[in-house]
Amino acid sequence: MCDACVMKAVKEKMLSRRAFFTASAAAGAAATLGAVTAPPALAAGHGTVEDLTHTIDADFPTYFGKPGIEMTQAFNFADNGFNLFTMDLNEHTGTHIDAPLHFSADGASVDEIPVTSLVAPLCVVDIAARATEDADTQLTPDDLKAWIDANGDIPDNACVALYSGWGAKTGSDAFRNVKDEVMHFPGFHVEAAQMLLETGAGSIASDTLSLDHGPSGDFATHYAWLPTGRFGIENIANLDKMPASGATIMIGAPKHRGGSGGPARIFGMV
Repeated sequence: MCDACVMKAVKEKMLSRRAFFTASAAAGAAATLGAVTAPPALAAGHGTVEDLTHTIDADFPTYFGKPGIEMTQAFNFADNGFNLFTMDLNEHTGTHIDAPLHFSADGASVDEIPVTSLVAPLCVVDIAARATEDADTQLTPDDLKAWIDANGDIPDNACVALYSGWGAKTGSDAFRNVKDEVMHFPGFHVEAAQMLLETGAGSIASDTLSLDHGPSGDFATHYAWLPTGRFGIENIANLDKMPASGATIMIGAPKHRGGSGGPARIFGMV
């Protein structure tokens, strides 16, 4: 075979191989893009995603009334070519997790919460109408029974969330609602927490500053719930955008070793 013929054959073979790999790469890219635009959870029936997290800054209300976060800019783009902040952060600031360790001597720290517990069915119990009349109202076993009558049993690993409408008050003193040095806002009654311990629920959440209602002096709900190895979420946002049942909650828990909790990015899929 002449040299020209050999060169031609090699060139055609190379072009053929290039076409093959180009097509394969395109198919791979399409598959990857498909995974991004339609992750399995969405493909399984969820069509929208809602942010259930408050944005925090030094003005966000905290349980003790002091700023929960301080940010100091250590590097700036103008002088250093990049931005970098250091943070002084109270673990229990903004939308955050209470790990079992928060109210027990040797409970699981936030980094030890199993990742399988952080993706859960969401059950929203609405007591907002009552909360407008009574800031100290609590979610009770009767509220849970009414929810079950309307929606069925509480699913295994569920996050049971108290919706009081309190999230709309975060920009004012009404969120802490202090009167005569006592805070007033809704929370879980300890008997409701005890009832939930008999179900498969794995976590509870409140749209207020605490799992207990504001006037609580003994933190009965915290002590009933957290030492059992379950966790809580406080200051959850936008529960009014979630259905009573059928949504899935995704909890982006922090993972600092030995932590008693920490701010979390949380979203709900409907």
